[in-house]
Amino acid sequence: MVEGSLTDDADRLSGRRGLLAVLLAMAMFVLVVDTSLMNVSISAVVRDLDTTVSGVQSAIALEALVSAAFILIGSKVGDLIGRKRAYVLGLLGYATGAAAMTFAQTLTAVIVLWAVVGGIGASLLLPAMQSLVHGNFHGPAQKKVYALVGAAAAIAAAVGPLLGGFVTTYLSWRVGFALEVVVIAVVLSGIGLVRDVPYTGPRGVDAVGAGLSVVGMGGIVLGILVWQEGGEAVAALLVIGSSALVGLAYWLIRRKRQGKPSLMDPDLFRSTVFRLGVTGQMLQQIALGGTMIALPIYLQMVLEYNAMQAGLSLAPLSLSMFAVALLAGKKAGDRQPAAIIWWGFVLVAVGVAILVPLVPRAEFGWALLPPLVVAGAGLGLLVSQLNNYTLAPISEERVSEAAGTNSAAGSFGLSFGLAFAGAVMLATLSISFTAMAQSSTVLPADEQSQVALVLEEDAEVMSNTELEALLVGQPPEIRDEIVRINTEARPLALQVALLVPVLAALLGLFTSFRMIRQPDVRQNG
Repeated sequence: MVEGSLTDDADRLSGRRGLLAVLLAMAMFVLVVDTSLMNVSISAVVRDLDTTVSGVQSAIALEALVSAAFILIGSKVGDLIGRKRAYVLGLLGYATGAAAMTFAQTLTAVIVLWAVVGGIGASLLLPAMQSLVHGNFHGPAQKKVYALVGAAAAIAAAVGPLLGGFVTTYLSWRVGFALEVVVIAVVLSGIGLVRDVPYTGPRGVDAVGAGLSVVGMGGIVLGILVWQEGGEAVAALLVIGSSALVGLAYWLIRRKRQGKPSLMDPDLFRSTVFRLGVTGQMLQQIALGGTMIALPIYLQMVLEYNAMQAGLSLAPLSLSMFAVALLAGKKAGDRQPAAIIWWGFVLVAVGVAILVPLVPRAEFGWALLPPLVVAGAGLGLLVSQLNNYTLAPISEERVSEAAGTNSAAGSFGLSFGLAFAGAVMLATLSISFTAMAQSSTVLPADEQSQVALVLEEDAEVMSNTELEALLVGQPPEIRDEIVRINTEARPLALQVALLVPVLAALLGLFTSFRMIRQPDVRQNG
């Protein structure tokens, strides 16, 4: 009788733990689907808000930047107020951003509420969620939940473009963000299942370290965004950002030696496994960010696809990412995580590299299917293993700091990939427009500079159809020449932008070689 009761209790506990795992995965789902939905709806958002492609792209990169810049602070806030409470506040912040997108009428509202408030919400949510997984599950169950959360990210990447494409084409892009609010409400309804993870470390606040982390990561990505928009002081921002990151490292080591509370424990990086895992996380996100900003712009602005067509064209990448992440989580068994990560970077590098020569020759999105499947499979392997690999050697009391650092590296990588690939694409467009206009034998000499300037400033946000409408009053030969320049410059710009994720994947491959050489670290039961 007693034995049966204990068995029933265990069964009920297992059911509650399973439901909690699903809710945590749903929270990750919302985080990932948000950006992918925005990417595939760029042209519709530009049109409805009467703004520019580079403006929306900057908002996307800024959201990831805010998340990265504040995530170490968010991790510490979770330590001070409780990981469960930080988890709730993070979800509410993200819900505010999604609700703002549902009703926004200007790009300013998107930047303030979606990018900034939503980004701060993510900075609280990500480390708290990883800490709660680490504290609510143990042994094999913990590994499975990490895999489930990784699979949820892959599902979101799969559903985001398709959902965004469907609702944008047949309803409105705003509906997708309204659905995010609904999902967050469902997640919050099960908050009673979450067991808080107590923090026993120092409770002081390191204001200087927090400031340096924000200025460091913020300065670098803002410098890239300013360069993208043709602004000044780019070098100054990059120098300030780099100097602040160097200063942060020095400050953390000094505080540790003095025995004072710091933003994060620099001793975390004494673990080679953790150090390599964080690096791999950042490089994977750079590759993902670079790919997911370049391809949607290409599909919508060059091939002139609507959101649904763009979503379907990106589906091979996202669906293969989902399928492989799910399969790897279930079938990894006793395989060394580092070896799986190595194969992940190999496939990402190969898949994106194959895209580069295909782009000028692709007349429709499905021509990109084979390399997108290969790259997606690689990303699926990475998202299924990197979190578990990175946090495996970390003790319970330090997992919040470790998860925050891991998430900061990923968010910084995503924002850097989005900003840098986008900036490289626009810089290449600018150089190509100028060179082609000045070498044209059709454009009159006195018009070459003017045409180059107009193309640099405006053509990046227009399809050829829109450009032709703008040039209605021009002689046919002038109109045809400008459209030709626009047509030839854009694939080249995309090719150069895709070199960013290729390079990130190759660096990740080098990092994974070093992972394989380390002793295999597994989660303790």
